Amino acid sequence: MKLKTLRAVHVDLPMPQPKTPARRAPWPESSPRAMPINYYPQFSRKPQDMPGNVGLSEVWVQAIAEDGTFGLGKCSFGQPVASYIDHVIAPVLEGQNCMAIELMNDLVNRGGHRHGLAGIVATAMAGVDIALWDLNGKILGRPVYEILGGPVRDRIPLYATGDDLDWFQELGFTRFKITNPAHYSQGDEGLRLIEEHVAKSRDIVGDDAELMINPVMSFNVEFTLRLAERLRPYNLRWLEEPLPPHDIEGHAELKRSITWIPLATGEDHRGRHAFAQLIERRAIDIIQPDIGWSGGVTETMKIYNIAETAGIAMIPHGGAVSPWGQHVAMAAPESPIAECWIGSPPGIPLTELNRIPGMATAKDGFITPSDAPGFGMDIPEGWIRDWEYRGRS
Repeated sequence: MKLKTLRAVHVDLPMPQPKTPARRAPWPESSPRAMPINYYPQFSRKPQDMPGNVGLSEVWVQAIAEDGTFGLGKCSFGQPVASYIDHVIAPVLEGQNCMAIELMNDLVNRGGHRHGLAGIVATAMAGVDIALWDLNGKILGRPVYEILGGPVRDRIPLYATGDDLDWFQELGFTRFKITNPAHYSQGDEGLRLIEEHVAKSRDIVGDDAELMINPVMSFNVEFTLRLAERLRPYNLRWLEEPLPPHDIEGHAELKRSITWIPLATGEDHRGRHAFAQLIERRAIDIIQPDIGWSGGVTETMKIYNIAETAGIAMIPHGGAVSPWGQHVAMAAPESPIAECWIGSPPGIPLTELNRIPGMATAKDGFITPSDAPGFGMDIPEGWIRDWEYRGRS
């Protein structure tokens, strides 16, 4: 069966209307987060207000087979990605065999060499690839994790990301990743702020809980080394993404020097080649590709195979908060836990906030993905509409 239509679309998901009142505002409204752009103080420390995020909506992709069966995928970064999908990828893939995912992955890769296989290209490729896997599962009548090789566990252990630690404990989580409040440019004051945040968090979750911190590319090597020494007493499970992705030698230096905290990174690396460099240099302990930014399920499984061969675990960025992340975790033996990012107000049950019908919700620190065909999303065709291209306002 051939792929008839591939296109970027909007999906009008209903906004959740929780019945349970919130106890307080969620952590994203109060926790400052250091990220590369707000190195300069005129830019907000709230991600939703930072350049690069403002006005760039999520992008859905619809892949339609000759018989009308359709699959859906989702990625990020708005109109630039939608345009690449519609004007570069779609003309190459339409008319191909729907089941030939490896071929289509290779076609998109080869077609993208001149454009660069990172950033916009990798993200567009991801949305397309996810839609193709969803379509394949629907055509075969099987969940994607079965097509990927079958389940390797009954349920997926999770860790919660965010700073509402008391609420996460109430939800049943025993593993936690907190935000980072400082840049390396803040020097000793930054070190103090971070250590205070880690110490307070460790007091809340207790000595037996796993605790991690995510600097999001806001450090340099020297600052990371000094910070790691100060954080020895807090028994961190890992230190995540301290450096920008291009600094391979910096990652290797940290890996050689810091033996008491494992290093994790990958959400801002794109594609198998970037991860192969990290792994070949033995520059990392845990890799964290984002399935929706780094090429999709096909590319993520190639990354997984490289890492598994080297004895390195893969824990995808935000894996538990997307259907495709759940299915990859269900089928990958060396993906031991999944990330559950929670930015909703404390007090409101997670089941009242799920925006994608059919997607599983975390319960007591675990999740089990849907066994419905494809990724199990119950999105009617009536919610899907054409992508609207707009000029810059």
